[in-house]
Amino acid sequence: MHEESAPPVSRWPADLALAVVFLTRLPLRLSGPPAEDAHARAMGWFPLVGAGVGLFGGAVYALAALAHLPPLPAALLALGAMVWVTGALHEDGAADVADGFGGGRDKTRKLEIMRDSRVGSYGVLAIVFSVAVRAAALAALAEPRAVIPALLASGALSRGGMAAIARLMDPARA
Repeated sequence: MHEESAPPVSRWPADLALAVVFLTRLPLRLSGPPAEDAHARAMGWFPLVGAGVGLFGGAVYALAALAHLPPLPAALLALGAMVWVTGALHEDGAADVADGFGGGRDKTRKLEIMRDSRVGSYGVLAIVFSVAVRAAALAALAEPRAVIPALLASGALSRGGMAAIARLMDPARA
């Protein structure tokens, strides 16, 4: 049976694997080149992968709390673990957007800046403030039984939001 005629359930493992490969740096190998529509189908798995990233960060937070670290260092370790497992995908995107909208006067220039691999002052500040606010919020929750669900939910919602935006908005480039 060809993949195009296969029932959707049979594609789930491949679609989930593609979502994991796209959203993380986990050493998962795909069985072959993805089908033409595989990326769109993989987006349906983004919330689950995001929840997994959040669970990983929550586990690091819980271990840090068990080691009697105060909430702020525990939160920073949790965020660091999540950044590591994702390859800083969200942070890189936030920096690109901040640089583009901070330095670009028109759509063409904004897109040009966002494509540039260098990080500017707006991008650095976006990362700094993002990490600071997230760490402060987690530290305010303090207890692992509050932090873990918060990280699960935020991981799922943020990755699901990426999929929703991709479906609802037109691409910035042709």
